[in-house]
Amino acid sequence: MIKNLDELLKTRDEDRKTIAVAAAEDDDIISLVKKSNETGLANFVLIGDKNKIIELSKALGLDIKSVELVDEPDHRLAAEAAVALTREGKANAVMKGNLHTATFLKAILNKEKGLRKEGLISQISVYERFYGEGLQLLTDCAMNISPNLDEKKSIIENAIDLAQRLGYKKPKVALLSALEVVNPTIGDTVDAAVLSKMCDRGQIKGAVIDGPFALDNAVSEEAAKHKGITAEVAGNADILVAPNLQVGNVLHKSIVYFAQRRVAAAVMGTTAPIIMTSRTDTVENKLLSIALAAYISK
Repeated sequence: MIKNLDELLKTRDEDRKTIAVAAAEDDDIISLVKKSNETGLANFVLIGDKNKIIELSKALGLDIKSVELVDEPDHRLAAEAAVALTREGKANAVMKGNLHTATFLKAILNKEKGLRKEGLISQISVYERFYGEGLQLLTDCAMNISPNLDEKKSIIENAIDLAQRLGYKKPKVALLSALEVVNPTIGDTVDAAVLSKMCDRGQIKGAVIDGPFALDNAVSEEAAKHKGITAEVAGNADILVAPNLQVGNVLHKSIVYFAQRRVAAAVMGTTAPIIMTSRTDTVENKLLSIALAAYISK
């Protein structure tokens, strides 16, 4: 079981995975590749405008011989090439470089040539717990705006998959809302109750799921006791499921900017991990996202 983010960074040379980067002609990408090489984090295939990649590599001190280059200046074709390398087993994960998100995701989600599985793809933030030891996962913080019941099921299953790959055999899942009781006027509380029962009936497997929970009684045992909540998940959630993108995104950014915590991020629901970092992410968080993808890839 991975108990802290530093453990993700401990990669031995024989365990190094390969990451295909689409549209790699970007100074942030080249800097990340250089730092990753210095720590032995992963191998890279850089797909993009070869001349620009070489020029940036010289300027930023990346040994171009340490990476594989594929010359493809067209962003759509670069994304498709990165996906193809992963489908063929020549890369273990795909990373977004200097191209539009829509172009990148179109290649990922292509029904015939992409990496999509059944259900939807979703983003998951991974950070060290504020209460207790180990990691905690928060989803979805970046992709699904207002998921319906079936979409929430997919989001939960993606998070369970990631938690299990990190060693959490039967993760505890808390479904968040504004309060911890079912209120018919707040649809998220009803969804939470239904999803909890779906887990009880075996429609969602591999986890213990409960909700609705307010944030305090999902993460703090003391807060849960004060409100008389004694459920297994109460105060001890491994996975927090936000009711919508607004809540998930604000929680993620609060962890980063208010609490100043390190956060790794993954996009799940595909046959291989997807790395989509933001330009506002710290270098450390970007490296952690690369490390997370490398760790969970096959």
